[in-house]
Amino acid sequence: MFQILVVEDDKELRDLFCTVLTDNGYTAVPAADGLAAFDILDNTNIDLVISDIMMPRMDGFELTKALRESGYTMPILIITAKESATDKREGFRLGTDDYMVKPIDVNEMVWRVEALLRRSQLVSQRKSKFGETEFNCDTLTISSHGETTELPQKEFYLLYKLITSPNRIFTRRQIMDDVWGPDNEADSHTLDVHISRLRERFKNNADFEIVTVRGLGYKAVSRHG
Repeated sequence: MFQILVVEDDKELRDLFCTVLTDNGYTAVPAADGLAAFDILDNTNIDLVISDIMMPRMDGFELTKALRESGYTMPILIITAKESATDKREGFRLGTDDYMVKPIDVNEMVWRVEALLRRSQLVSQRKSKFGETEFNCDTLTISSHGETTELPQKEFYLLYKLITSPNRIFTRRQIMDDVWGPDNEADSHTLDVHISRLRERFKNNADFEIVTVRGLGYKAVSRHG
């Protein structure tokens, strides 16, 4: 069961978020501010952090910065009353993975948590192999028969998602939500462009190819049958 740290100084909101998460099958761990969160992290394995920004002692930005500098890689979802582009940019610059503005829809919060955890699991696998082709999440590289290719982040995660579940059909929406995020503003044409680039890059790869399943989405299959 995933453990989610809820860092919020407003007790009513903290209790609400924890209740909603618990009702959706997660273990919710409450903390009143950033310093309390660090105390919990010393003794508890946390899979995802939900944090407010405006808090006493250590605010959400300071918490995010401290977590990333300390080597914590779990997804961080910021929930705040601050909605300016400047605040959002600062959050993402410090290492936030997603951002919600109060008042929030708790159902949407759960959807975002699900998407962040899926992406986190995808990345946490770190390496995978398909035939003689090796995929490395740490370097965003793909190596095959002595040749190594470094991909842009979105292209790598897209291909990695397909390759780690060979023959499984992923819908366009599943791919967009997992790779770009559930609130992405990209359209399906963006996905098509990325697929086309990947096909061109790996048209001579002997191990795999990306297949379009008309009306459904895409899948990765072995060229060896």
